[in-house]
Amino acid sequence: MATTVDRLLPTEDAEALLELTSELCAKELAPQVADLEEKAEFPEAAYRLLGRSGLLSLPFDEQYGGAAQPYEVYLQVIEEIASAWPSVGVGTSVHTLTASVVAANGSPEQCAEWLPRMLSGDWLGAYCLSEPQAGSDVSGIATRAVREGDEYVVKGTKSWISNGSCADYYILFARTSEDPKAGLSAFIVPAGTEGMSFGAPEKKMGLACDVTTQVLFDGARIPASQLIGAEGQGMKVALSALDAGRLGIAAVGTGIAQAALALAVDYANERQQFGRSIGEFQGLQFLLADMAAEVERARATYLLAARLKDAGRPFSRQASIAKLTGSDAAMRVTTDAVQVFGGNGYTRDYPVERLMRDAKVTQIFEGTNQIQRMVIGRDLLR
Repeated sequence: MATTVDRLLPTEDAEALLELTSELCAKELAPQVADLEEKAEFPEAAYRLLGRSGLLSLPFDEQYGGAAQPYEVYLQVIEEIASAWPSVGVGTSVHTLTASVVAANGSPEQCAEWLPRMLSGDWLGAYCLSEPQAGSDVSGIATRAVREGDEYVVKGTKSWISNGSCADYYILFARTSEDPKAGLSAFIVPAGTEGMSFGAPEKKMGLACDVTTQVLFDGARIPASQLIGAEGQGMKVALSALDAGRLGIAAVGTGIAQAALALAVDYANERQQFGRSIGEFQGLQFLLADMAAEVERARATYLLAARLKDAGRPFSRQASIAKLTGSDAAMRVTTDAVQVFGGNGYTRDYPVERLMRDAKVTQIFEGTNQIQRMVIGRDLLR
């Protein structure tokens, strides 16, 4: 594609990492996307490739198998992956979110036991927070975990779980008391735990390879040693992790928008009407210019939030701004890209149609954009 990203990276290692990611995306991921998205197949081979290449462990400590990369570099890798394959970009972001819960809140013993497997490239994680009646309202979670001796017995249903039935481990949030804010707790649950099962994959508008299912707990027994932190800390754990997760979705949205922009620019140069390329018409040039501005704006907002996070400074408001900006950009730019393609853009013969469908959910998950506006507004008025 003609439109490339002019990145300003902090180190030569980061530059090499982005070059590797770009090469893997172009040669290994992109050729599979259309076929597997049409079949809605879980792209296990893609995750194994990313894992072997060290791209599933970037922002974590080297002592546990991470690459100790700053978040501003990790997010640009996510953007690059998402520009080639949005479903895999989302799945990679979710995996990082799950491992970050353990890295930030687990005991030294838990980190030593679990993180090396989570960061090895052999394990892929899922984040079990949402429920049928509890999406943005985390305090509405009804799944219960009752202590019995050295175990917790869990009963309840989780919904909209990315990597669903395909993950190797799950970060579970369940209610351990009736307190609406201090009654949630977090657990590590390996795949294959008895009493855990899965619903059928959701039939979604887009992101077909991001296999999304219910996760059902019916008397599942979880050792007390797999409780993350103390009882009642689950709300704090969930909300702090979501700030970083929102940055992942901001990068995914930016990647989708970048891919749509590049396709639209190429098409505008190639498509002939009235004896010249449609890109020579000022009306279309202005449309492409607005699309480019959306992409650059989205990238700038997530990079600012990432740099604040890397510096150890508060970034919650900036994370919400980045998620809001990146996902809205994804929707607007893909919609305009379809317009550039005209009737062709409305067919499945051209990838901008799929990108437009993929973009929509970025405005919904990891907190709807209405929730992001609440977070931003409350922080401003605090």
